[in-house]
Amino acid sequence: MKGVKMSDLKCPLCDELTIEGNLRQHILNLHGEEGFRRAILLEKERGVPDVEIGRRYGISLGTLQQIITQFHGVNLSILRPPKRIKRWHPSNFHLETTTVWSFKQRGDWATHDGRYRGNWSPYIPRNIILRYSRPGDLVLDYFVGGGTTAIEAKLLGRRCIARDINPQAIALTLQNLNFSPPPSLFTERIYEPIVEIGDARDLSSIPDESVDLICAHPPYAGIIKYSSGIPGDLSALPLPQFLNEMQRVAEESLRVLKEGGKCVILVGDARKSKRVVPVGFMVIRTFLNAGFNLKELIIKRQHNCRMTGIWYERSTRYNFLLLAHEYLPVFEKKGSLSVKEPAPVWEKSLPYQAVSGKIRDVKTEGLETTTVWIFPSKLLKEEIKRNLICRYAGTERDFIEVQWGGDGVHPSSWNATLLLVRGLEEWDEGNFLSYRKALKELAQRVNFSYLAVEAKDFRKHDGELVPAALLLWEDLSSQRSMALKEIIIVVPEELPLAPEETDLKIVHKYILLYERKQP
Repeated sequence: MKGVKMSDLKCPLCDELTIEGNLRQHILNLHGEEGFRRAILLEKERGVPDVEIGRRYGISLGTLQQIITQFHGVNLSILRPPKRIKRWHPSNFHLETTTVWSFKQRGDWATHDGRYRGNWSPYIPRNIILRYSRPGDLVLDYFVGGGTTAIEAKLLGRRCIARDINPQAIALTLQNLNFSPPPSLFTERIYEPIVEIGDARDLSSIPDESVDLICAHPPYAGIIKYSSGIPGDLSALPLPQFLNEMQRVAEESLRVLKEGGKCVILVGDARKSKRVVPVGFMVIRTFLNAGFNLKELIIKRQHNCRMTGIWYERSTRYNFLLLAHEYLPVFEKKGSLSVKEPAPVWEKSLPYQAVSGKIRDVKTEGLETTTVWIFPSKLLKEEIKRNLICRYAGTERDFIEVQWGGDGVHPSSWNATLLLVRGLEEWDEGNFLSYRKALKELAQRVNFSYLAVEAKDFRKHDGELVPAALLLWEDLSSQRSMALKEIIIVVPEELPLAPEETDLKIVHKYILLYERKQP
């Protein structure tokens, strides 16, 4: 149209042209609050990106999600109808063999799509179902959302019970399950999932020890709300109440699971006041307290989290990292619980030794801005130190690195802005227990602004996984002068190949970063 500027916008309700920046007020004046919400939904249905909607209408992502959830009864990220099926299975699929899972593409085979906000990649339940169940086994998902697990169970010839407390989520799941794959795809029978409204805290209609595998993606304590005013929706609860209710979920999960069965959930952390809130560790603890053993603790990388430009500048200025990982614990139901830890043996001096040698160059450019740090193996230690020094010490003079396992030194004279405590590459129950006890005393005695503690999960002789970082966090939580600031996942760039039929290869480390609280 002649004379129309690119900055002008049309009202989606009346097609009247408005000057950019006046669209919100124009709609409110002519169409009211209800018209304002209707206009936003129309833009969303047309496929306008969330960021652009927020800019045009002056609303936050949270407000946009609230409008969608109130109207549709479920939190959707895409309002357009699903696309037709182009393929039934992912191309070039292989089972994951290490403890770090990374899927750059979400996965769009069969009826999988990203309409249900926050749903997990179908690569996750596909890996879990293939690794921990057999055709004909019963899979339970009590937070089914948009039906990702149920779709995979149907495609892979497993029986499935799919539940959700939100009726609209159940309707979406049924819509996504409305397909008939070609018979030639399978050698086993195809089972239609049982889809029903249900509460994960009450599985009383499911008999004891009748489920082979639980595969679920719970909400994360109010981070994303998945319904509008449904009683019992865990996504609307504050953290303490959420954890109490997840304890009930864990206990019910243990009851319905067969001996030797697996329960796999995906859970992530949160952030408050520039400090991490370890929701993942807290939820894992509820399942351990219920009586589960831990078989694996997988790190699921999140993509599209790399910060550049203004966000990179803010990340370095305010010293926060964008959360770029989630936890995928694999719990196992066993007849006996873990053996209690032996009493500690105290040393006269702490078994640490100072680490000599300087890093190559303390460059401030190109610092990591997310909680997942990936470096070439030969530069791993150097890059960890460089990033920690630049963010939390400033100079090498204000940085001390110590290695656990030396002849014993007295750290009372140490005075540094940042102290990095390195652990061993390989742990066993004995030396890890000594490490835990020494760290607790070290945290009480050393004068520092930041404490960085290295940890790595390991397996007992019976194959049970010991979640090293979770246990160290619990140990150090009693130190009231310290606050957990970051949980960093460190991964070598070159991941090793491992056989598919064995336990996953543990390839990641953790750095628990604490800061001293202001008096």
